[in-house]
Amino acid sequence: MNYQFGVEHEVAFIDDAGQFADFSNSDFERFDAIVAALPEYDSDYPQLRLGDAGIKRKRWYIEGYERFSETGVLLGCAPKGIEIRTTIHPTITGAIAELQSSFDQLHHEAQRNGLHPALISFNPNHTEFVPQPPLNGYEIQRRDSSAEKRTAHIPMLTYGPDLNFSVAGMSTAELIQAGQKLTYYSPAIVPFSFSSPFYGKQLWDGLSVRTAMRTGARPAAMVFVGDRQDLIDSVPSLTKPARLAAEVGRIEFKACDSCGDFAIYGGLLALIKGLVLDDSLPGLALTPDASAHQHSARFGFGERALREQAIRLLKAAECQLEEEERALLLPLWRLIAQPFCQAQMMLEQWQHGVTMDQVLTQGYANRNCLAALS
Repeated sequence: MNYQFGVEHEVAFIDDAGQFADFSNSDFERFDAIVAALPEYDSDYPQLRLGDAGIKRKRWYIEGYERFSETGVLLGCAPKGIEIRTTIHPTITGAIAELQSSFDQLHHEAQRNGLHPALISFNPNHTEFVPQPPLNGYEIQRRDSSAEKRTAHIPMLTYGPDLNFSVAGMSTAELIQAGQKLTYYSPAIVPFSFSSPFYGKQLWDGLSVRTAMRTGARPAAMVFVGDRQDLIDSVPSLTKPARLAAEVGRIEFKACDSCGDFAIYGGLLALIKGLVLDDSLPGLALTPDASAHQHSARFGFGERALREQAIRLLKAAECQLEEEERALLLPLWRLIAQPFCQAQMMLEQWQHGVTMDQVLTQGYANRNCLAALS
């Protein structure tokens, strides 16, 4: 069977003064100078989407909240950071290798512009995003056109990956069922990634503010379908119309925090593939269980039931994977064995007097993940 993999990874930044760079203190042009210096590859298209506003022209683009005039003309974009997206790969290792290369290029250009990648999955300073000036009539109508647009203010505070997987030959019904399965088991998948223990410049009572605030209002998984008749009505959405041919049949897992060690993404992609192919686990859910995710966000694998569930998922996935892909699960097995996630390391650093900017920039310090994938 033919499989395809890809990763979209959002990057936050700290400036030279130690200030978290976001919509409150940075304009579009500050990030655009970085993207402008990065290369564009003609061979990436048409598999990468350009987007309606034309902002997504490269493997790197500015993530933010787009603003429009009363007549629908794009006026600007309140930025939150820069997203990296990989092209489509037939192997997990290929996708992760490209992500690492693209991150290194971004890191180099960002430093030249006085910005440094910061590992965090929820804005450490702000607890809400309120568009300024207030939305006009056209923007309100646009916001109300879909479940995801109605909650588009939430992602302005969050950072995380989309882990993309597809397999040729699966029917639309099978793909949707796979999305429901990932949605059901999401509370036991996401603790591998937790990296957002701060809220309003203080420690939060848990490991992932992102998970607690986002998942439930926003989807855990998304399935892209080629025929609108296959769409399922749900809030948040489980299905979405494919915007280009390369998206048809894609499953995106959207519930994880950001990971500074990209080997964890490799493990999560292998886990997702194994779970999609597995037929032993019966759980299905149309929408994510918000309360279960909030519980997971607070306790992670310190919660025995969640840890045992994650072990069941890993074992089920292993049965469906080739030896090379089973090896990709090793970082996840290590996180289960400890159990000690990035968020716990961050809160310990904070409690020992490390400054916020140092905590966030150290999250990417150990970026040599390719050795772990070999």
